[in-house]
Amino acid sequence: MKNIVILISGRGSNMEAIVRALEAERWPAKVSAVISNRADAAGLQFAAAHAIPTAVVANKDYPSRAEFDAALQATIDAFAPDLVVLAGFMRILTAPFVAHYAGRILNIHPSLLPDFPGLATHRQALAAGVTEHGTTVHFVTAELDHGPLVLQAKIPVFPDDTEESLAARVLVQEHIIYPRAVRLFIEGSLASQQEQLRTDAEAIRPDHIKKDFA
Repeated sequence: MKNIVILISGRGSNMEAIVRALEAERWPAKVSAVISNRADAAGLQFAAAHAIPTAVVANKDYPSRAEFDAALQATIDAFAPDLVVLAGFMRILTAPFVAHYAGRILNIHPSLLPDFPGLATHRQALAAGVTEHGTTVHFVTAELDHGPLVLQAKIPVFPDDTEESLAARVLVQEHIIYPRAVRLFIEGSLASQQEQLRTDAEAIRPDHIKKDFA
């Protein structure tokens, strides 16, 4: 049984998608804790309703990023995680924190990385005039939004799209591929490598999967 710790800052809709998939598909894992840097994060209520332990480590209580990350790491480690999942966790993590969880910390980003790292990805996509947009699950490294890719999902960009319409359609895909990526990790079907993984049109390399999932 693998332990998953999920970090959120708000609603945590990707956290919800992961919890629901785990329960429905009966993964050999449990969400050991949902941790937020904000006490008012709505996702904490969902976690509590599903009997998942919750914790708050408020970044405003610490004078530096390093001290906050040290407190967060101690809180996470109390739950002995095999995997740490960032699900809308709106903090940039320090290099020592990331190194502590190297190869076992995932994030989802609302663009087709390496395109449009950082914030305002939908605005960036529209400004660039791209015809495809999407979302990426990747391993977290010290360089923001540059870790090895795991899964991607693509959507077309329509002439009348707005930031809001793109965001809504991308979020649907996030809720599909993030649970799948987490399950692949739990099943031992992902290869975490130091070099960035190349991905095909379906966004996942078959040589890094041991079996298919329905």
